[in-house]
Amino acid sequence: MIALTVPPSAAAQVLLTQEEALALAFPAQATVERRTAYLDEEQVAEVAERAKPAKVKDRAVVTYYVGLLDGKPVGSAYFDAHRVRTLQEVLMIVVNPSGRVSRIEILGFAEPPDYMAPDGWLDLFSGRGLEPGTSSRGDIPIITGATLTSHAVSDAVRLSLALHSVIQPFETLVDAAVDAAAGTAADAAPGAGPRP
Repeated sequence: MIALTVPPSAAAQVLLTQEEALALAFPAQATVERRTAYLDEEQVAEVAERAKPAKVKDRAVVTYYVGLLDGKPVGSAYFDAHRVRTLQEVLMIVVNPSGRVSRIEILGFAEPPDYMAPDGWLDLFSGRGLEPGTSSRGDIPIITGATLTSHAVSDAVRLSLALHSVIQPFETLVDAAVDAAAGTAADAAPGAGPRP
């Protein structure tokens, strides 16, 4: 008799590619920009403070994606890879311009499928910001039989929201839009000549 065993990594479920997830995150007409933020020690500490009660890892370099529609931000997508029990899960957390969760997608889940968070439970985070109840230790219920998944997802969401609030990815876009509008208004004013 021959027995075959499959290593746990081979049994991992890849549910979406990063490209597929980003297509779900933003409208089809949106432009998606990949950006990198370099956080200093003070910012890393601020992220950890804002993410509480989540247990977060120090991340000084953060890659994220911004969706723009007609030059206006529609959201930011953060990808988080973390261990659930002994194996990895990869999530995409989309944060809207108001700093609230608009979507969560599971890209990969290596634990047994029974422990994966159901879509209905992930939807409980929709519209939530960094308020204390946005946590499996707060208003979000624990998934029966998948406590570790509940905590891992909750921590990833709080980390993404905290990163978003510290990075402020839309600040430069808003400043640029205000500057452009001011320049257009000045150019359209009667008697406006070339600017010095």
